[in-house]
Amino acid sequence: MQKVVAVLGGGIGGLSACHHLSKSPNVSKIVLLERSGRCGGWLSSIRRDDGAVFEQGPRGVRPAGAVGRNTLNMVSELGLESEILPVTKDHVASKNRFLYVKGQLHKMPSGPGGVVRTIPPFSRPIIQSVLKEILIRKGTEEDESVHAFVSRRLGSELANIAIDSLCRGVFAGDSRQLSVRSCFPLLYEAERSRGSIVLGMLMGSGGPKVVPSDLAKRASTESWTQWSLKRGMQAFPEALEDTFTHCSLPSQHTLIESRFYSNFCVFFFKPELASVLPPAAQPLLEELRAIALVTVAVVNLEYEGFILPVTGFGHLVPSSEDPGLLGVVYDSVPFPQHNRSGGLTTRLTQTFGHPDSVTKQTLLDRATQAVTSHLGVNSQPVWSYVGLLKNCIPQYHLGHWKRLEKMRQYISNHNLPLTLAGASYDGVSVNDVIFSGRTAAEGLIGKT
Repeated sequence: MQKVVAVLGGGIGGLSACHHLSKSPNVSKIVLLERSGRCGGWLSSIRRDDGAVFEQGPRGVRPAGAVGRNTLNMVSELGLESEILPVTKDHVASKNRFLYVKGQLHKMPSGPGGVVRTIPPFSRPIIQSVLKEILIRKGTEEDESVHAFVSRRLGSELANIAIDSLCRGVFAGDSRQLSVRSCFPLLYEAERSRGSIVLGMLMGSGGPKVVPSDLAKRASTESWTQWSLKRGMQAFPEALEDTFTHCSLPSQHTLIESRFYSNFCVFFFKPELASVLPPAAQPLLEELRAIALVTVAVVNLEYEGFILPVTGFGHLVPSSEDPGLLGVVYDSVPFPQHNRSGGLTTRLTQTFGHPDSVTKQTLLDRATQAVTSHLGVNSQPVWSYVGLLKNCIPQYHLGHWKRLEKMRQYISNHNLPLTLAGASYDGVSVNDVIFSGRTAAEGLIGKT
């Protein structure tokens, strides 16, 4: 029997689900419900007439792992291979990443030399923490904060500086509240299965299998660390949307903005749409609303000439240094192709956490001040843009895995035609969300 499917949320996950659903002859109609008026979610690019591209959301995608291969496979299917801008392992943006600690930029340790020597801001060689980790007993807790987990296994210094900064950069969150089981499942499973994260990562683990396309094979052969697209990351959802609105498949594909329809199989990508659930589903509604979401401010800056004192991907800022500023990306280094045509410029992006209580002008002032204090730049930007990304990153707090288990069990027990998929559930990265859409689609129609 053919199915009618409603997809709630037209972000990259919802579009991914539609992409896979559209391949099935068992789906008669796909209804994509997106209330914002545009698809693509947080993949949003500013394209200026002079050729400059600025990202308001994710600016690059990692090709690693099964989920990375899956995304590149989709890029191939959409015919975007010629749009790819790869960054290889030997690129300066891959080799150089910095931390801003105690008023100074510090290159993060990398390579054999960086591991065996003491490199500020750390007080001892990383290798000491790594060797010690192998001997530490595995934990007994069902879940643990990321900070507590790393402190226990690798020491408080790495937890306070590196992991604190990483969690702010990836999740815009607090490592002391985030769940290691949900945010870094590979580390959690490595300790559980091997008794050590070092041994677990060395021996590898299971996981989904994805057959690589020629593009994914090329990424592996050429050792890409990340990639973007010539017209910015927004070109990806635009290409997906274009296939639905111009496809000639037997299925009818309709993109609409509407209320919740009954008698649909539904993929639920946005927890804030919990209000569409019937009153009888109150327990599920409460769990959905309990998933915290944070707002992030993104400040794009452009300066005349090359202004950076160092070259690399950018720098992260631990909470002890600045509770608001999360990090600075040196966009012109990994993706100079996004600079304007004619004349050398430097593009930077700064992200701020919990910016709800300040104005856009205040954020712009703070951003330019940080460029001065962190990078020693005294000139003013020639162009700027401040964007507010409301409730853009779900927070996997302690016990998140249990909440997911409870919600999915409730859906199963009550035989609801509903699937939970997207960033709020099983991973916040672009790759995770795209794979979530695929998994949800295949759960309904089988593998295509």
